[in-house]
Order: sequence, then structure tokens, then C-alpha cells
Amino acid sequence: MFEHLQNKFYKALHILKGHNKITEINIASSLKEISRALIDADVNYKIARKFIHRVKEKSIGKKVLSSLNPKQLIIKIVYDELVTLMGKKNIEINISKNPSIILIFGLQGSGKTSFSSKLAFFLKKKNKDPLLVAADIHRPAAIDQLKFIAEKVNIPVFYLKESKNIIEILDKSILYANKKNKNVIIVDTAGRLAIDEMMMEEIKKIYTHIHPDETLFVVDAMTGQDAINTAKSFSKILNFDGIVMTKLDGDSRGGAAITISSVVEKPIKFISNGEKIEDMEVFHPDRIANRILGMGDIVSLVEKIQEKFDEKKTKKIYHKISKNRFNFNDFLEQIKQIQKIGNIKNIISMIPGIKESFYSVNQKDSLKKMESIIHSMTPEERNNPKILSDIKRKKRISKGSGITLNHIDIFLKQFDDINKIMKKMNATHSGKKIIKDFISKMMNK
Repeated sequence: MFEHLQNKFYKALHILKGHNKITEINIASSLKEISRALIDADVNYKIARKFIHRVKEKSIGKKVLSSLNPKQLIIKIVYDELVTLMGKKNIEINISKNPSIILIFGLQGSGKTSFSSKLAFFLKKKNKDPLLVAADIHRPAAIDQLKFIAEKVNIPVFYLKESKNIIEILDKSILYANKKNKNVIIVDTAGRLAIDEMMMEEIKKIYTHIHPDETLFVVDAMTGQDAINTAKSFSKILNFDGIVMTKLDGDSRGGAAITISSVVEKPIKFISNGEKIEDMEVFHPDRIANRILGMGDIVSLVEKIQEKFDEKKTKKIYHKISKNRFNFNDFLEQIKQIQKIGNIKNIISMIPGIKESFYSVNQKDSLKKMESIIHSMTPEERNNPKILSDIKRKKRISKGSGITLNHIDIFLKQFDDINKIMKKMNATHSGKKIIKDFISKMMNK
């Protein structure tokens, strides 16, 4: 997500030179590269040109404080402009009523059904009690798809399989929600085109009938500028409250995501960046600007870690370390905990200063290799790391995992180093303290 822009902006700002004042000469190359980065990321040419003009206008002639350098000052100006371009601030969804009704709509194949389930899961974690409503009466598999995803995380789905009366489905779903004390109703509707008059009349009918508290328009980030054009067309027909951008994990450019809000004049409220039900996050313009500029997103990272953090398990691990009983079974458990946090690339992009050091490393593959090595060990070897000094054992593990003997040695050294670092940390740390230590270590890398 935003990988292309991150790399391009890093190169553009890295070439900035000068001492105590920003001039047209020392900023020219950087602005040229930033402009190219935006256009390459599928940002409209006119928007890119206006962006560069504003940055240039705010930069030229600025004196650099003794505590800063031109690069730091221009980063601040670019950051401010990016935040403005993406909508300035996060706008939360309106779920103040009981029940609150959220209407989801968009093009066919944009990921509405998947997002509806993700949103329900997200709200459930926020102590809400959501109900999903299958209101797509046109696609035969729509109900089954919604049920399949939702049942995995124990979220109820209301549907009337035999009914083709959309108003009947909506009315009965609201009655059902009230009966079951559900405080959020998420209505998943059929995909539609702005040129399809019958389908547009249907969504207007739904909107007028249920008076949703929140209406979200779902767009596929991979369609680039088409996503922006589609959102503009739909905004003329239905006054929706916000935009959801899906499939950002498949689009490293991200141009649509950083410009759609300013063009359509509607805030992005959520972004979806993976296939798992937890692969969704609230859109914060300031945090995304930080990621694009390689400054990380510590707040989002802490939120993700706290969400998945198991304090009891962590204390148990630290106790074992203090007694020299930390083994490969424990290490495997820690790898699984890391994987639960989310997409490794996204996590790395949230850590300030770490992007460059992981520039060419596939972290997902590294974790899989570690898992493969541990799975190729015998139960005795997993419980007793010290016996792996035996070359015969290492050769057998190498053969079983398909990983070279040299990499087995590197892995064992990594395990030993991690063990030593973790020994220094106090087993009585609270969850928040452990998180703080983790973030601090990452920031000082």
C-alpha cells in the first residue's frame, strides 16, 4: 500500500541540497521528482501541478532554522499539503442511534460484500452488536457469500432467500434487529452502474425508505482515475457520507486514494488492504501522509498491537525466558502473534526509519522460512534448543525444510540473539509497557 509513492518520495527528498535557505535552485530537482511520483502514482496531471505549485509557493525564500535543514523543512510543507489533499482530518462514521443504519453501495466487483463483513467485525470489536442485511436481490450468490464470511466471526446475517421485494427485506430486517437488540444494521446492496437507471432508482428507493445514518460508497482502488470518476457520477445521484477504498493491497501506486477526497469533496472513511476480515482500517489523512513520507505511523501500529496483544501469554513467555526455558515452540507462537497483527509490509511502513533497511527484504518469506525450519525439528529439538549444535541434526533439518545449512545457522543465531534481548526485559512489564518498549526499540533502529 502506497509503496510506489513511498519509494519515489524518498528518492525525491533525498536529493535536496542547500544550507540556510530554500531557493528555486536547490528545490528544483526535488519538486520535479515529486511531480513525477504523483503522476506515476496515477494522480491527475492538473492536481499534481497544483500540488507542486503550492509546495513551491510555500517553500521559496523560507529561511531554515539552525535546528533544521532544507530537507526537513520541505518534508513538513509536503506533509501539510498531502494531509490537505487527502481531506485534512478523519471523519468518523455516525453510529449514534440505536439502531444505527449503515448503507453500503457501489459498483459490481468493488468489494462491497467483503467490506460489509469487515465493517461488522470492526464494529463488533468496538463493543457494538451488528446485524448484516443481505439486500442484493440480483446476484444469486450474494447471500451465500455474505453468510460464508460473516459466520466465520459469528456475526448474524438477515436475509429472505425467496423474496425479491427489497422494501420487504429492509422492513423485516429492522424489525428483526430491534427484536434481537442489534444496535447497528449494515445493509449490503447490489452492485450498480450510474448509467443503469433501474438500479439507480432502486438505491434511491432504499435510501429514501430507510433514511440511513451513514451511507458509504465503495470503490476499487485498482481502477485508479476511474474510481474517482465513478465516485463523482454517483455523488450527483446520491448524497453519500463517505468513501471506502478497497483492494489497496493490490495497488502500490495509491494515486486515487490521495486525491479522491479533494475531487469528490467527500471524506475517505475506511481503507481495505487485504483479504482477511481484519484487513481494514480507519482512514487518517495525517497518518497516511506520514507513511508516504517514510515517517511511519506509530499510532496505528500501537493500535494494531494492542488489539492482538495477549498479556497472559506474553508474561508466560517472559517467565520461561527468565528460567532459561524459552524454546522453539514458544518462538513459533511469537511468529504467529506477529502474523496476526496484519500484512508485514504494512506493519514495516508504520515504523519510522525502518523502511530503508527492509527495502529489499521479503519479511513474509522470512517468517515462513522460520516456520518451516521449526516444523522440520523433532519435538525434542523444539524443546531443547541447545542440542542443535549437532551438525547431523542441522543437516536433517536443512533437508526437511528445503533451506540451506548456512540459513539454518543464521536462524539459530537469530534465535539466540532474540533470547538474549528478551532476557533483559522484565517479566513483570505490563502490556502497555511491553508495547512501549517494542515501539521504542523499533524507532531507535
